[in-house]
Amino acid sequence: MKRGLSALTALAICVGSTFVAAGVQAAGAVAEMKGPDGTAMGTVSFTQTAQGVLIQARMTGLSAGPHGFHIHETGACAPDFKAAGGHYNPHGGQHGFARAGQSHAGDLPNLLAHGDGTALADTLNTLVSLEAGAVGSLFDSDGSSIIIHAGPDSYGDAAGAGGRVACGVVKAN
Repeated sequence: MKRGLSALTALAICVGSTFVAAGVQAAGAVAEMKGPDGTAMGTVSFTQTAQGVLIQARMTGLSAGPHGFHIHETGACAPDFKAAGGHYNPHGGQHGFARAGQSHAGDLPNLLAHGDGTALADTLNTLVSLEAGAVGSLFDSDGSSIIIHAGPDSYGDAAGAGGRVACGVVKAN
């Protein structure tokens, strides 16, 4: 019997941050995350799948505990992370998962950092796309960024999750 990939294995193979399905490479993107002083703090990768965009955070240098984690509306971080604007919201939703109706497309679950400052997270976002011109595309005319906040997101309270401690511009790879 010839050795090779089974049909099930061939359906989905993860290679780095690029998803391969049935031999077709999906769209991908990455945000190189930096602190306010320019220190590298990790990456957030994006992979277009049939179910939505898989978002994978691999972070270091965070304070222990939960942190708000959001896609922001503008692909800029400089000079003080405020250039990233507000949460990405192409569908006109309200902020937070705890509210009735659709949330902002940029709302993501809190990122939990361990005592050593590392955080790993995988989440699927069905309200965004990596396809240019698609509704919810992260590659609209002014791009998108990722922000990690100092404190946790309340999933509904407009008060926010505190200061912005890391930022990265989403770039196609």
